[in-house]
Amino acid sequence: MTDRPGPRDRLLDAARDLTYREGVHVGVDAILKQADVARRSLYQHFGGKDELIAEVLRTSSVPARYQEAMRRGGDDPRQRILAVFDELEQVTTNPSFRGCRYTSAELALTDPAHPAHAEVRAYKDGLHRLMRDELTRYGHPDPADAADQLLVLIDGVLAHAVTRPNAHPARAARKLAELLLDAAH
Repeated sequence: MTDRPGPRDRLLDAARDLTYREGVHVGVDAILKQADVARRSLYQHFGGKDELIAEVLRTSSVPARYQEAMRRGGDDPRQRILAVFDELEQVTTNPSFRGCRYTSAELALTDPAHPAHAEVRAYKDGLHRLMRDELTRYGHPDPADAADQLLVLIDGVLAHAVTRPNAHPARAARKLAELLLDAAH
């Protein structure tokens, strides 16, 4: 008896890995080879590569990473928000860091009907809600606008860390987030 995942899970794992390392335009053959599955499995489980990529984005654990960072930040909303930037410092200084898989997919997929675009928007909207809700708990007078500002900082960190990996943009963004939070009180 083996604990080897089934073809669907192997396809997701391979696609998650390869699309992060090589981008969403990685070839189907490379995904099939890494997953060790027949082409028929791809079509049977996902209908094709587009839906596989959308499912990778739908099931990636990035939002959970932010929620876990906030949990580690304790009960104080200010510290919970700042903990996200501490987590980003850890993520972006990891040698395997290649940027935000959601932003990368959004920029690379030029077909506006590609199903991945809806997943990117859902992810970004979820992150906005997470920040907005925490800012509401913090008592910010305009939590939706402040959440927009925090997302700009988060996206900036993820992009800047790719182009200047030793610049530690999460540290700089954390200081800007502190200013945003302190200005509200």
